[in-house]
Amino acid sequence: MESNTSKKRILRRFELVVKDQVYLFNKLKIKYLSIFIAVLFMGNCSSIAQDIHPLEPIKNHYKSLQSISAEPNAERSHLDKIDYPSDRYNSGSLIYIMVPPIYLNPGQIEKLKSLVKPPANSSDQTKAELEFLLAWQKKRTKSQEERAGEVLAPIGYWPHIGLLKSHSRYKSNLEHLFFEGRTVLGESCKPENYPATAKLLEGVTRDMRIMEFTVKYHLLRPRPYQLNDKLKPMAQMSTPSFASGHTLWAYIQAFVWSELVPTKRSEFLDLAYEVGESREIMGIHYPSDEEAARILAHQMLTEMLANSVFRADLENAKLEWK
Repeated sequence: MESNTSKKRILRRFELVVKDQVYLFNKLKIKYLSIFIAVLFMGNCSSIAQDIHPLEPIKNHYKSLQSISAEPNAERSHLDKIDYPSDRYNSGSLIYIMVPPIYLNPGQIEKLKSLVKPPANSSDQTKAELEFLLAWQKKRTKSQEERAGEVLAPIGYWPHIGLLKSHSRYKSNLEHLFFEGRTVLGESCKPENYPATAKLLEGVTRDMRIMEFTVKYHLLRPRPYQLNDKLKPMAQMSTPSFASGHTLWAYIQAFVWSELVPTKRSEFLDLAYEVGESREIMGIHYPSDEEAARILAHQMLTEMLANSVFRADLENAKLEWK
């Protein structure tokens, strides 16, 4: 009898110990679950804070031209055999295909390379775009030609020039890096006054050049004047047409600047739009080259957000504009 009573007491104590342990375990589980949820929430908040502005809808002639069929047209099938001629390749631009990116990775470059595609040479859309460029050729004014060819055409930052301070174009190249910032925000907007912004723009522009020539030499789209000899371009270009490098540069700059100074977004985008349109005024790019560059620039920044170094550099640059 006594033995049974002892056994019951031991079992009872064991049950109490087990209950205490279960209670403690559940308490700890809830505690750490709460911590996990908090960390997850903070991570999500950080991610949300890093989101960039959404891409604005397509507009103006880019919208109307894009509504036309981009598919090959059998009546003009001979045009689909025309690529940008290999004997005109610019060797300097080809080097950028071999350069490692800063914020993107090779897998993202490959992914983005196939994001945009030009309409077929024989398509109704390309035909309409060529007619649009011929109309520009007839109506462009002297002042428009000067603005497009003498002011906007020379603008553009080239990372290889920035490697050597002894380079004859080092100073002007650095000024070009802040062209949009200076145009919209004033003459005090200089690299030496905003070093974190300069670092961010240098990295973004290096990746932009890699992306530009990766796409160009992947698709080999002929220039408009190579499909229609009635076009008399203001310059002969030594790289394929699609997508527009000038426009890619202009928009990726505009998107970055508008993350740093959001209140000026419309002004930055208007400037990028003007840069793109200037390439049509010159007769060296189809409108679809410009629209593809706008889309590609925004998607590049979206992809860059996956890189912690880019996010840190973006935040450091933002601090200079608080």
